[in-house]
Amino acid sequence: MADSQTEHHEAVDVARTLQTAHDADVAEALNAIDHAAAARVLAALPFDLAVRAVNQPELDHRAHIFEHLPTDKAVALMTAMSADQRTEVFRGLSDRARARLLPTIDASTQASLQSLLSYPPNTAGGIMTTEHVEAPSTWTVERALAQIRGSGHPHRPVYAVYVLDPVNRRLIHVVTLRELVMADPTLTLLEVGDRRAPVTVSPWTDREEAARLIAKYDLLAAPVVDEGGHLLGIVTVDDMIDAIVKEQTEDLHKLGGVEALDEPYTKIGFGTMIRKRAGWLCALFLSEMLTATAMQYFEGELSRAVVLTLFIPLVMSSGGNSGSQATSLIIRALALREVSLRDWWRIAVREIPAGVALGSILGAIGMVRISSWQMLGFYDYGPHWPLVALTVGAALVGVVMFGSLAGSMLPFILRRVGFDPASASAPFVATLVDVTGLVIYFTVAFFILRGTLL
Repeated sequence: MADSQTEHHEAVDVARTLQTAHDADVAEALNAIDHAAAARVLAALPFDLAVRAVNQPELDHRAHIFEHLPTDKAVALMTAMSADQRTEVFRGLSDRARARLLPTIDASTQASLQSLLSYPPNTAGGIMTTEHVEAPSTWTVERALAQIRGSGHPHRPVYAVYVLDPVNRRLIHVVTLRELVMADPTLTLLEVGDRRAPVTVSPWTDREEAARLIAKYDLLAAPVVDEGGHLLGIVTVDDMIDAIVKEQTEDLHKLGGVEALDEPYTKIGFGTMIRKRAGWLCALFLSEMLTATAMQYFEGELSRAVVLTLFIPLVMSSGGNSGSQATSLIIRALALREVSLRDWWRIAVREIPAGVALGSILGAIGMVRISSWQMLGFYDYGPHWPLVALTVGAALVGVVMFGSLAGSMLPFILRRVGFDPASASAPFVATLVDVTGLVIYFTVAFFILRGTLL
């Protein structure tokens, strides 16, 4: 009993300290303590501030915090939250917590939750909010402004008024808040702003595509409509930023050969971290065994020209690096819709000469290095050192060209078969080029050094 009283007093003290803090700072403070303590502090905060805090996407583990809240407090906060954030929290709740909270939520909030939960979280419908301002086209500007003043929530932004056909309720026009404020109060909503077809998205539109449209048309929010053109909700620019940060983080993890992390790095458990990383490492390790197999195949050449082994890491890493560069560029171009699947041949035609040019630069550097070391007496590459330098230079041209081509084509192949192009991670490309690089290297060596070292 004494411990619980102490914890309560500590929570009240922390809440009192946070009363004048910015909403984001409150979320950061709650992130710094365990879930149970965060729930106690949240319950002790003024209700309005608590609502703003749980609406912050930066608040980690919101679902876990809600599971530690008393039922009445959790339901009150969830009812007052924005629809999109409430849905995200509800997705993260355990089945037990859902069963505890759902029956006590009012019918309209339950209906909103069930509607939004029916869409996957990576779609526009999964991150949209149903809180927006809509009005029939027959309304005047003055009446629309009065509606905003009378029913608008003080902490929920109003980006625009979505104008509906008064008969079939289809979305026919969008009036931005700026246009509304500057317009003649006696005009109807249809007479305000430029009459053009609204930029809309489907609830099943991928959130990356929705973000691209918002960026392209410089919108603060995009309306989400069904097949009949009826307004379901809106996706806002702040939700898009949060979604894109998550998408980019996931892609970066995949590019590094790691399963996407669902939590901040410092909050990931040791076992989870091992599980997220071990799968890719094992797959890459097994792939690298092909490199050992290739080296075994060329064992005879290696025994006769041991000097060639000195440059294996140089040649293989150069090919892997060029492949990783090309992969990163193409994945980004695909994500930004700068290229499409049908452009693969244009990319191939572009990457082959680029690879040859880059390989020639590296090959020239490699030949200069070998020649310099030989002439300055730093190392003796034998009497046939000019041919060794030529072999390394020519091999670098071939390996870098192949790496650039393979790295640029792999994202297209993965997209074609339905996989995320980000799965064409840099380590995977490097492993692929390692094996083929050895084959190219020793094939070039066979033709150039045949009759001398081989």
